[in-house]
Amino acid sequence: QVQLVESGGGLVQAGGSLRLSCAASGRTFSSAAMGWFRRAPGKEREFVAAISWSGGRTAYAHSMKGRFTISRDNAKNTMYLQMNSLKPEDTAVYYCAAVSTRFGTYLYTGISEYDYWGQGTQVTVSS
Repeated sequence: QVQLVESGGGLVQAGGSLRLSCAASGRTFSSAAMGWFRRAPGKEREFVAAISWSGGRTAYAHSMKGRFTISRDNAKNTMYLQMNSLKPEDTAVYYCAAVSTRFGTYLYTGISEYDYWGQGTQVTVSS
């Protein structure tokens, strides 16, 4: 079992930055691939970024590549999403997710591939 709690959301002006954190509890964090997803108002939840449990592999949605950076610190049971050059269209509730895996290099980009979800943190980018 993995419990996830996001933090770090808030209101920021366009062009600004935020760093989201996802604190995990449970024995399996270090063997869990993780990801960030978001749901904008009136839209479906979408993939943002993913990271393998080793931290050695990452993946990003096209529109976030070069602006967002996903990372994790297994010693602190925490995953991060550094978001730079934020745009109003980045406004959404951001969720972290985790899935246990035996393979340190695997990562997952599909919503249905994840077993555990946090409650989400609101990010609002003003123009």
